Amino acid sequence: MQTQLRIGMIGVDGRGGLWRHWHQPAGRSVIAGGADISAEALEQFRTEHGGQPFVTSDYRELLARPDIDAIAVTSPDYCHEEHAVAALEAGKHVFCEKPLAITIGGCDHILRAWRASGRRLMVGFNMRYMNIFRVMKEIVESGAIGEIKAVWVRHFVGFGSDFYFHDWHATRANGTSLLLQKGSHDIDMIHWITGAYTTRTAAFGGLDFFGGDRPNDLTCTDCPDRDTCTEVSHSRRVQCAFRQEVDVEDNQVMIMELEGGIKASYLQCHFTPDYHRNYTFIGTQGRIENSEPEMKVWLKTRKSRTWRDLADRTYDIKPAEGGHGGADPVICRDFVEMVLDGKEPLAPPLAGRMSVAAGVCAAHSLRNGGIPVEVPPAAGFWPRDN
Repeated sequence: MQTQLRIGMIGVDGRGGLWRHWHQPAGRSVIAGGADISAEALEQFRTEHGGQPFVTSDYRELLARPDIDAIAVTSPDYCHEEHAVAALEAGKHVFCEKPLAITIGGCDHILRAWRASGRRLMVGFNMRYMNIFRVMKEIVESGAIGEIKAVWVRHFVGFGSDFYFHDWHATRANGTSLLLQKGSHDIDMIHWITGAYTTRTAAFGGLDFFGGDRPNDLTCTDCPDRDTCTEVSHSRRVQCAFRQEVDVEDNQVMIMELEGGIKASYLQCHFTPDYHRNYTFIGTQGRIENSEPEMKVWLKTRKSRTWRDLADRTYDIKPAEGGHGGADPVICRDFVEMVLDGKEPLAPPLAGRMSVAAGVCAAHSLRNGGIPVEVPPAAGFWPRDN
C-alpha cells in the first residue's frame, strides 16, 4: 500500500505556492519536481525547497518521470486544458486549479481524458473549504431555511487592477471572461450550497473603468503618470491597466436559473474600494446571509409553525490558519487523501465543468445583447454529486 504521494508542480509561482503545503518529507506527500517557463521562479522554488527537486522548463519532462505519481496544474488558466490532459494521459493523478479550463469544450476534453485514464482528478475549489461557506452549507442542509428558491451574490473585487488588469488575465484570449476566471468560485458556491447546477443564464456587463488607449507595452515602472495614477502597481504585475488590448469586462451582472427553478443573481465589480463577498440564500422558511469582513453568518426565520419561529441566530465564524481563510492546507490534504485513501473529493470534476459552462454562457450573453443562453449539460455519463 502506497504511503507517500510524490507530486510534481506545473507552475511553481503564484498558486504554485501550494507546493509548500504538500511538501512534507516525513509525512504523506512530498514535492518531487517542478516545471515553469520562468528560470527565476524555478530557482526560487529549488532554493526554498531545500532538497533536490527535479526542475525543468519543459513540463513534458516532468510527466515522463516514473517517480512522480501526481501533478498539480497551477499554470495560467489558458494552459490548464493542455497540462491536465497531458498529465492524465501520462497516467498521473491531477489537481487542477480553477477554472478547470477557459472553454466548455476544454473542460469536456479534460473530463474525457480523466474517465479514460482511470486516475483521480480534483478541481481547486478552495472556497468549499472556507469556514464561512462550510457553515452556510451546514445551515442549508439542516433544513433551517427550508427549500432554497433564491440566491443573491455580490462580489466586491477591490483593487481589481492588482489581481486582474495588470497582467494576462485582462484579455479574452487568455481567460475568456472574469465571470469564469474570478467568478468560477462564486458560481461553484451557488451550485454547491443549493445542490443545483445552472441550466440557463443571461448577463449584462461592460468595460467601464479599465482598458483604454495606452500602449500594450507600457508598464507602471516606465509610465510618466506613475506618481499620479490610482492604479499604479508596485508588484511584479506591472502592465498598464489602461492599455489597448484589455477587453474583459470589469463590471457585470449575471442572472441564472438553476435546476429545480431556483433563481440566482451574481454581481461582480472590479473597481470597488473594498474586497469581500456577500451571499444571501432565501428559502421557504428563512434566509441566511454572510459578512466576510465581520466573519458572521445571520439566519433569519419566517413563520413556519415550527421551533424555528422562536429565534433568529448569528454565527460567529472561527478563524483558521493558512492561505485563503485556512482553505489551502485543507484542500491540499484532501487531494492526498483522495489519491492514497480513495476519499471522494469535495469538489468533483463535473462541478469544475459546470461552473465554467455557466460563466462561458453568461459571457456570450452579455456580449450579445443579454440574450438568454441555455447551459449545455455534460456529454456522456458523469457522476452527479455536486
